[in-house]
Amino acid sequence: MIPFVRDLDVAWGRIDPVSPLIRRVVAANPGPFTFTGTGTYIVGRAEAGSGVAVIDPGPPDEAHLAALLAAVEGQNVSHVLVTHTHRDHSPLARPFARAVGAPVLAARPPARVVHASGPLDEDEDEDFVPDVILGGGEVVAGDGWTIEAMATPGHASNHMAFVLREENALFSGDHVMGWSTTVVAPPDGDMTAYMASLDAVIARGFSTIWPTHGAPITDPGPFLTAYRAHRLEREAQVLGQLAAGPRRIRDMVPTLYAAVDERLWPAAGLSVWAHLIALERTGRVRASPGPDIDALWRLP
Repeated sequence: MIPFVRDLDVAWGRIDPVSPLIRRVVAANPGPFTFTGTGTYIVGRAEAGSGVAVIDPGPPDEAHLAALLAAVEGQNVSHVLVTHTHRDHSPLARPFARAVGAPVLAARPPARVVHASGPLDEDEDEDFVPDVILGGGEVVAGDGWTIEAMATPGHASNHMAFVLREENALFSGDHVMGWSTTVVAPPDGDMTAYMASLDAVIARGFSTIWPTHGAPITDPGPFLTAYRAHRLEREAQVLGQLAAGPRRIRDMVPTLYAAVDERLWPAAGLSVWAHLIALERTGRVRASPGPDIDALWRLP
């Protein structure tokens, strides 16, 4: 089982020092897919005049904007970093960056709106345009901190995680979450890319992972091993469903996710679809008439 961490002391708008170089401010947007809300991270020393970076300013919420501006008062914000362009992460980036006079850095947004996850509180921020486009591997630095961009596509095609080298820590956005597995919603979400990104994160041997939603993962090795094993187990369960005959996703989800809140079944169906698309690419399943969400799926 994945050792999820669901115990998080949250007060919306409060500035929480969580490590020598990290403070967190949580937005008041809790929900079944955002957990207690979007956690915005401030990286750098909490001293007047220090240079800091801010990661995932969050949803379009005036109270959260005010809390962030209060948190960085007297400091110099040099970079605003965004993990991806879902609306619980990126919309506040431009208003915040404008207020503090800093550039916004992120991966290139999708060329068109292709997310299937709008009903899941993960609609695309269509207005988002970064000042600097990241591809992965770029490094920015400030007063006592160094951040490396790490491309982690899968949850979204433009998902970018950020490495804090001084603490061997990863700001994982939605790629890895401590309280739940990650939704991979085609057509922009891609399970093949997700698993490759997960393997890349495992290979780095991080000491701590800071998700945008939920508590930190302080023992990433066993957690990520279980996280990866869960995906492979789900893939095997999907194949097991098809071993009994052709199936549609809507017929598989109630069995595969019988222990899960029914409100989460639409998200579960999208993840099943992502698994099936990955399997279809390698010839392990077939879809009629094509690999869309309403297809009839079967083993070859």
